[in-house]
Amino acid sequence: MDYRPLGASGLKVPALSFGAGTFGGSGPLFGHWGNSDAKEARRLVDICLEAGVNLFDTADVYSNGASEEVLGKAIKGRRDAVLISTKTSLPMGDGPADWGSSRSRLIRSVDAALKRLGTDYIDLLQLHAFDASTPVEEVLSTLDDLVRFGKLRYVGVSNFSGWQVMKSLGLAEKHGYARYVAHQVYYSLVGRDYEWELMPLGLDQGVGALVWSPLGWGRLTGKIRRGQPLPEKSRLHGTADFGPPVENEHLFKVVDALEAVAAETGKTVPQIAINWLLQRPTVASVIIGARNEEQLRQNLGAAGWALTPEQIRALDEASAVTAPYPYFPYRRQEGFARLNPPAV
Repeated sequence: MDYRPLGASGLKVPALSFGAGTFGGSGPLFGHWGNSDAKEARRLVDICLEAGVNLFDTADVYSNGASEEVLGKAIKGRRDAVLISTKTSLPMGDGPADWGSSRSRLIRSVDAALKRLGTDYIDLLQLHAFDASTPVEEVLSTLDDLVRFGKLRYVGVSNFSGWQVMKSLGLAEKHGYARYVAHQVYYSLVGRDYEWELMPLGLDQGVGALVWSPLGWGRLTGKIRRGQPLPEKSRLHGTADFGPPVENEHLFKVVDALEAVAAETGKTVPQIAINWLLQRPTVASVIIGARNEEQLRQNLGAAGWALTPEQIRALDEASAVTAPYPYFPYRRQEGFARLNPPAV
């Protein structure tokens, strides 16, 4: 397993990490992802560690804390062998103090997560969404305190816009607070919006990407093809409306290209899609999920090899879309391109 620096930090993370959203799954969204109990979760953790995958990502909102609880049981007795990434800020209840990133909410959320995980520190805490109702200085000073108290090792964000990340980084530098080193983002061959602003920001500011849903919300499994109905057992029947949208024709164009490369390499469509991400700028780790051992071993096969430049070019061309304003002039006009070369 390849280990990479997480942004401008000393933390080394595996190229592939494991998303524990399938642990203890319940409800209309997470119940469709999977519902591994502690015994099955421990077996999946065993397989990950054997392969060199030691970073496990979860969140307090995943099945209302059940994912953290199951992960805590699965890693019991081997805390020093793993890295734990979790997230907070999304609503955990209906009360005014049950959501956001205020000082009181962050302190309570971290303490609750530590209890569920059965540990006394979290390697990486990420804010699951930007809280516009709380001053950024309050958020950053609280995270800095939690780092200094030893409850957190590193901090990051998830699903932030460029200006939200940049404002936070600027204020962290101004006041000497702990700096965001990670951004957990949606990025896939059918969702390349990350490249327009957040990737150049990550390159410039040393913020590493942890990629969620690398298979385009389950669309790049190799089971969805042009001219065929959605498979009967596909989780998209129940979860499509929760995830990032994609036009069918664009999806099929990408899948056609993936299948062609899969035929050349002998790899599976999901392995090709994940490997493409592993070769993109700023990507520190791609988060893979699995409901069972077979899925996990298949996804682990995405690492340890590389696509050729020609294969990457074919996937790039099939997945390319017109950039939104103000980015498209940089890709189309020579003068803009010289001043603002694209990140990829």
